[in-house]
Amino acid sequence: MIHQGSCHCGAVTFEVDAPEVIEADYCNCSICKKSGYLHLIVPLGKFRLLSGEDSLSTYTFNTGVAQHTFCTQCGIKPFYTPRSNPDGVDVNVHCLDTENLVVNVTEFDGQNWEQNAQKLAHKSKEA
Repeated sequence: MIHQGSCHCGAVTFEVDAPEVIEADYCNCSICKKSGYLHLIVPLGKFRLLSGEDSLSTYTFNTGVAQHTFCTQCGIKPFYTPRSNPDGVDVNVHCLDTENLVVNVTEFDGQNWEQNAQKLAHKSKEA
């Protein structure tokens, strides 16, 4: 199923090919906890940026592998390149515009990222 998504102001729009019922991860690491991010990691080929590339800025910290992209107009982070899956895209489920979206959430212990990152490694691989 193709899900449409956007930032708050609509400057950044995208679509992602994902199941009708989303399997998402809630991470308790410092950045995800503070931003309220809900993760849907997909292979790069299942994500398409439709508009707003010029409205995106990037924030990095720690190892610099994760590329946290956010809209420069409204500040929302609709997707990013995750450290756990640098070959994929991590979409913020809260930014999907699909009506009546069904989401199953799994807890992920990002506070102990090094010990748990391998649990996410398969998510950016093509099925």
